[in-house]
Amino acid sequence: MEINWYGHSCFRITERGLATVVCDPYDHNQIGYAPLKLKADIVTVSHSSPGHTHVQAVKGDPFVINGPGEYEIGGVFITGVQTNGTRKDNQDEPRNTLYLINYNSINVLHLGDLDRVPTQTEVEHLGPVHIALIPVGGYGGLNAAKAAEVVSLLEPNIVIPMHYATPGLKIPLDPVSRFLKEMGLGQIEPVPSFKVTSLSSLPEETQVILLDHPSS
Repeated sequence: MEINWYGHSCFRITERGLATVVCDPYDHNQIGYAPLKLKADIVTVSHSSPGHTHVQAVKGDPFVINGPGEYEIGGVFITGVQTNGTRKDNQDEPRNTLYLINYNSINVLHLGDLDRVPTQTEVEHLGPVHIALIPVGGYGGLNAAKAAEVVSLLEPNIVIPMHYATPGLKIPLDPVSRFLKEMGLGQIEPVPSFKVTSLSSLPEETQVILLDHPSS
């Protein structure tokens, strides 16, 4: 499996012989990056914001998933879990859908624009999370401190931050350095993509990976 980041909350996940998934494609006019040039079999949309819903940018007539439910497409299993409306103290919580994407028993969790720390019960319902794609830059999504708390709850093998300040971005997000500090880490050199061959090849201890994106 290979995971590429295109800035903001947009990823492409590919595996030979299985469907390709693009998560949260953005409208470049709203976000500030160059136009997306992607092709996929499946597109997941976490919530109704121009930075996450620009399905038109993805070629290939993909199947669009924009809410909770269970799906099986092209050998990929996807579970959408809605995070709003579950707490009695905040029925006005903005709608957001997390997507647990299963490729050959490796679970990738795209947290969308999650803005709160989930409950222990919600985490247990997700089951094992091997790779977490997590917002860390605030402005509607988790800030650095909350993101670090979510990581400690999920206990994933791999954490890939998203939704943080990068050159060319129009949205005022915090830099990823704040999240790295919360995680007790120093500077990390970004890599072009993250590849994993099997579940057993993942590290036992949680590891943070930074990905490059086209405007880097």
